Amino acid sequence: MAKYNGYTSWNAWNVSLWINNDYDTYLIARNTVERLGYVRGLKFLVAQWAGEKTPDGAVFNRTGIKQAIQDIL
Repeated sequence: MAKYNGYTSWNAWNVSLWINNDYDTYLIARNTVERLGYVRGLKFLVAQWAGEKTPDGAVFNRTGIKQAIQDIL
């Protein structure tokens, strides 16, 4: 059930917002999923970005990255 602007949390919303609005990050996410497929692409991106933070302080985690990729697809 969505709790924040259609996302499960503020963190997931913020991570998705950054991935989908920072052009270079968006291209990385989109190209990775196109090249590896959804499941493998998600795993790869989580491994690469887990623990990183957005400029607003939201932590890149599986949930936020997954919801961002769903927006891209």
